[in-house]
Amino acid sequence: MSFEKLGLHANTLRAVIEVGYETPTPIQAQAIPVLLEGRDLIALAQTGTGKTAAFVLPLLDLLGRGRAKARMPRSIIIEPTRELAIQVQEDFITYGKYHNFTVALLIGGESMGDQEKKLEKGVDVLIVTPGRLLDIYERGKILLNDVKMLVLDEADRMLDMGFIPDIEKIASFLPAHQTALFSATMPPPIRKLAQQFLKTPEEITVSSPTKAATNIEQYVVRSPEKNKQELLQRLLLEQKFTQAIVFCNRKREVDNVFTFMKKQGFNLGALHGDLTQAMRNETLKAFKEGTINLLIASDVAARGLDVEDLPVVINFHVPANGEDYIHRIGRTGRAGKEGKAFTFVSPQEEKQLQSILNTLNNTMKEYTLGSVIKGEKSEKTAPPIKKQVAPVKKSVTPTKQSSAPVKPEATPSELGFGTNVPAFMQIKL
Repeated sequence: MSFEKLGLHANTLRAVIEVGYETPTPIQAQAIPVLLEGRDLIALAQTGTGKTAAFVLPLLDLLGRGRAKARMPRSIIIEPTRELAIQVQEDFITYGKYHNFTVALLIGGESMGDQEKKLEKGVDVLIVTPGRLLDIYERGKILLNDVKMLVLDEADRMLDMGFIPDIEKIASFLPAHQTALFSATMPPPIRKLAQQFLKTPEEITVSSPTKAATNIEQYVVRSPEKNKQELLQRLLLEQKFTQAIVFCNRKREVDNVFTFMKKQGFNLGALHGDLTQAMRNETLKAFKEGTINLLIASDVAARGLDVEDLPVVINFHVPANGEDYIHRIGRTGRAGKEGKAFTFVSPQEEKQLQSILNTLNNTMKEYTLGSVIKGEKSEKTAPPIKKQVAPVKKSVTPTKQSSAPVKPEATPSELGFGTNVPAFMQIKL
């Protein structure tokens, strides 16, 4: 099936073709016709399946049936995090470039005054996080009686973050409208929410929500915890990845890995919840544009971060659960492309890894430094990382043997991970 057969407006199709998309993904092929018919929708799809376009594209067509009024948005897209909201805004601008529609972002960390000015002029699409929308509504700065469509994106994530009471409040303020609910999983509270606010919805499921994408090659790399930073450096230089995201479980660990890799000469950025919104926006922008090509991140970036052709994701630590694992590695292998994921596992994390593998009914290939990723492993495997020590030069005066890590033959700058770091990244975390 082609996009032309989905019934989209010519201006929408023009933008889609310019992006380079020819065939809709399964979630797009099933969701777009339902939404164009004006019906409510429940869509279960894991990250990386193209679900954002599945609601943005039909929304563009539906908006052609009216005009926005001051302080009265015509549609609302609710996202659990600021990063997701920003990503959806970018997608809306990309796909809507040949439509004369207005879009506003209403999220924490941005100037409230600037956001209110946009609302005063009237917006067709309001992309929000739940708390900020409730705040501005309760202060009388926005009217919700002209909303024609509500999109609840990443509903299970909003459940995890405690936003369901806010969503229920918001939905109760709206007039009769069309609702689209997207989620990777359907736990009982989300099912209850759907039954309460959606009217005879069409329900579609694309791939199992508890199974990682088959187009992502997954590897487990076993290492003592104390050797992981050196292992990360060597893996990146050995495999010569052009870009990579490294996920850590805690903010403190993000800072530690960032500091170590920066000292090794890598061109990188950090992303976690303690950074200001302005810094997070600049870091994401630099990573997407290739100004920096290594991103050390907490799970704040695991959902919604869409980087074209990202070749690899590295879990510096085993994620908390199978769902987090799926969303992390889903940053690569998007829209059916090939990707790779490496998970570093210390002896203390073995049980946690096995729990995830059992939950997902999944397997990973063993990988050691010196292995060949493309094709079969090399018969010769690298010795354990802890045994790699710098050679000692002979001298007349005996010297104490160094335990410093072996310097790789290539350097970060030679492989594109150089130290040409933008001014805003020259910070000490």
